[in-house]
Amino acid sequence: MRITMIGSGYVGLVSGACFADFGHDVTCVDLNEQKIEALKAGRIPIFEPGLEVLVADNARAGRLTFTTDLAPAVANSDVVFIAVGTPSRRGDGHADLSYVYAAAADIARAVKGFTVIVTKSTAPVGTGDEVERIIRETNPAADVVVVTNPEFLREGSAIEDFKRPDRIVVGLEDDRAREVMTDVYRPLYLNQAPLMFTGRRTAELIKYAGNAFLAMKITFINEIADLCERTGANVQDVARGIGMDNRIGGKFLNAGPGYGGSCFPKDTLALVKTGQDFETPLRLVETTIEVNDRRKRAMGRKVISAMGGNVRGKTIGILGLTFKPNTDDMRDAPSIAIIQSLQDAGVRIRAYDPEGMEAAKTFLSGVDYAADVYDAASGADALVLITEWNAFRSLDLKRIEQAMAGNVFIDLRNVYRRKEVETAGLNYVSIGRPQGATDTAAQAAE
Repeated sequence: MRITMIGSGYVGLVSGACFADFGHDVTCVDLNEQKIEALKAGRIPIFEPGLEVLVADNARAGRLTFTTDLAPAVANSDVVFIAVGTPSRRGDGHADLSYVYAAAADIARAVKGFTVIVTKSTAPVGTGDEVERIIRETNPAADVVVVTNPEFLREGSAIEDFKRPDRIVVGLEDDRAREVMTDVYRPLYLNQAPLMFTGRRTAELIKYAGNAFLAMKITFINEIADLCERTGANVQDVARGIGMDNRIGGKFLNAGPGYGGSCFPKDTLALVKTGQDFETPLRLVETTIEVNDRRKRAMGRKVISAMGGNVRGKTIGILGLTFKPNTDDMRDAPSIAIIQSLQDAGVRIRAYDPEGMEAAKTFLSGVDYAADVYDAASGADALVLITEWNAFRSLDLKRIEQAMAGNVFIDLRNVYRRKEVETAGLNYVSIGRPQGATDTAAQAAE
């Protein structure tokens, strides 16, 4: 099947490469000439495990090509995906759909013959209707069907998520698209991926509702972690205890410094704005956003408190900058608010991240970037673990203690057991676990 992917960012590039790997003929289109030239040369603009090899293999096989010329690609396609960005709009927080609507108009002018147009960009309820209206208005003779097919890719695990999805949601209003979309995803039948057909507006809401629910789950366990600290309970045991209930499940119950990234912050905000537009306020989601925003800055205060309160002139080493491991994405990363709050208190920051330091320079100023973990710890009065990269899970803690000027180790992801850190001579502070308490059986088994 001939597929065109409009937008070669995170979603478009991963989806295009995976479709090509299924055997489809895929053309990725982007207006950014430098990005397209880099992709043609085999340079991937984002960090995603396995993506570089996947792109190279399918480009070499001739199934995956890149271009800035939208018209011929669309004209020769059976299916055209819109996978452009929908960032939060400045001023009101609504999803900015200008890129989606511009792509729809460009597609309408170029389309030839029966074509399925698929909105893969995350977009609010009613976006598919507007895309169809734009196409009909721009080219009344166009023989097209507009479909919504939201993505459910986790950064750092995107290829696995695409090839072994929990579900594939397709929203349509014209049954002519059903067979086409079934053929697009037919290679996944071997993995028994459930293909769910529903209405277009329902599909749009499924994406937002799913992300909002996961964001609420993260925020819930973070608030429980605060309660655990005050009461002497252990949040990891609480999370394990409630997660064993199949109705709740154990995923997204790891206490930490709050959620970030390219999806949860903007999608929860967009959902709240949609609720307001339809006069159905979503109070739980509104509170989730508020609590999460406050938490990031509160983690800075937690670090300051762990150091005795007066930190002016002190040096703090930071381990991990990206919002999660296995990505270079710094968008809304908790590290930004934490570092800024520490800088406001007069702290000097020395940071290390395996992939995110270059991207971090766009969001942070006045940060000294280290060559590795031990360089970040060198001369530091405290060391703060913010992102749980695998490279940080088995550190030489004794070497860290010897490199530091102080001895405070603040673990905002509960990666370590207290005993092993304190044995190395470090003062250990974690999230939602009693200060000074011994490990429980559940912690010791981790």
